[in-house]
Amino acid sequence: MLSEKVAGLINDQVNKELYSAYLYLDFADYYAEAGLDGFAHWYEVQAQEERDHALMMRRYLLDNGCRVSLGAIAAPKLTYKGHGDALAEGLKHERYVTSLISAIYAAAFEEKDYKTMQFLDWFVKEQGEEEKTADELVKKFELFGGDAKGLYMLNQELAARVYTPSATGPAM
Repeated sequence: MLSEKVAGLINDQVNKELYSAYLYLDFADYYAEAGLDGFAHWYEVQAQEERDHALMMRRYLLDNGCRVSLGAIAAPKLTYKGHGDALAEGLKHERYVTSLISAIYAAAFEEKDYKTMQFLDWFVKEQGEEEKTADELVKKFELFGGDAKGLYMLNQELAARVYTPSATGPAM
């Protein structure tokens, strides 16, 4: 059985992962309205991944006899002045999520909850990849986004992303 503290943090993270999905759908909507369908598609896939993360954590709680409490998900309240803004916000958000996963890991370590630490190892690695990808997107946009041909090519690159459900998620 998970400690109340660790279970509470994971439950909060379920809701925060669902907010991440909302946030990325907001980015997708912004890009779709701007005619950048590749960017929109990339963030739609990102939203699906965040939803998957929430469901993995929810399942972990249920499999460990913990009650799941879903909270209201706030609507994102961002405004975008340029096409790079959502990318920068995405990087900022991924860094925030990394800090949340790290806090849960630290609490599990404090409780000597090795099972939860092992579960979270996958998320720690995933967040490293998420931050790297978000940072690369920001850099690519800074390099190519000001040029119409470069923006077109980047849009095409992002349109090629394929959603793949995580078959290698954390072992439960």
